[in-house]
Amino acid sequence: MTPTDAKRPLQLNDNGQLRHFLSLDGLPRALLTEILDTADSFLEVGARAVKKVPLLRGKTVCNVFFENSTRTRTTFELAAKRLSADVITLNVSTSSTSKGETLTDTLRNLEAMAADMFVVRHADSGAAHFIAEHVCPDVAIINGGDGRHAHPTQGMLDMLTIRRHKGDFEKLSVAIVGDILHSRVARSNMLALKTLGCPDIRVIGPKTLLPVGLEQYGVSVYHDMNEGLRDVDVVIMLRLQRERMQGGLLPSEGEFYRLYGLTTQRMALAKPDAIVMHPGPINRGVEIESAVADGPQSVILNQVTYGIAIRMAVLSMAMSGQTAQRQLENEYAAEEQN
Repeated sequence: MTPTDAKRPLQLNDNGQLRHFLSLDGLPRALLTEILDTADSFLEVGARAVKKVPLLRGKTVCNVFFENSTRTRTTFELAAKRLSADVITLNVSTSSTSKGETLTDTLRNLEAMAADMFVVRHADSGAAHFIAEHVCPDVAIINGGDGRHAHPTQGMLDMLTIRRHKGDFEKLSVAIVGDILHSRVARSNMLALKTLGCPDIRVIGPKTLLPVGLEQYGVSVYHDMNEGLRDVDVVIMLRLQRERMQGGLLPSEGEFYRLYGLTTQRMALAKPDAIVMHPGPINRGVEIESAVADGPQSVILNQVTYGIAIRMAVLSMAMSGQTAQRQLENEYAAEEQN
């Protein structure tokens, strides 16, 4: 987990606008802010009786999921349809690659379908970058999560959630708790928070679930849950990813909950107006107490709503030569004239 700007030219066009969306690594603060601002505009679309704008009319978005997903796949589908795109969803994990087809061959077959954008989710880190490097020039690639590496749209929907509930990043203390080692969400969140100017980013977890070199992200590392939660504004809980663990990294889920589970008692250590987040799916009684997950400080369901708006913003910005926000403003102006 070493930050690098090496992937930046691949993601941006000559004008500094999105070409692909693969990682938050190396993207400038102004672009992340533009994504958030554009997503804010799209939240209004979700409140309409007719939840559609024609920004991607005539375009085809292909969701290519080599790894199972429900929440991410569904919100990408909704986002593309609300932009008026044609949407195809392929669960490749149960089809071509399971029959021995290579990733390159799968890519070439997808290109033959004349899609304009691929949303890719893959169990291997770097798969989205590989596809972006080899895809034909007029196709945009959006990373829907790759291995332990990155989940950039989840990172941005978390940032939108924080900004809408807490405001300015430059005054916040944020704690990320749990299985940092296996979490692409944690990596994307750390990068985004640092880029957006958050001065106090804390990661909390057992030594066996924290990767080496975390300090490079400008974070403070805590092994004691109570100490790490004290006076924070935001608590981001992570799922224990048992499917990615090898060996005895944890004595038991019960022991993890005893030491690192977010309970009502522990939540009282944070600021009184602190918010609780979780990328899902939630393991109740393992990472978080139900009273906290369903309580007044929880914004977990808000994250899902904001996720649609963020994915609308990223899809439209990656497909468009002008900013999506300007396109949306033009769309509203045209509606008013009519």
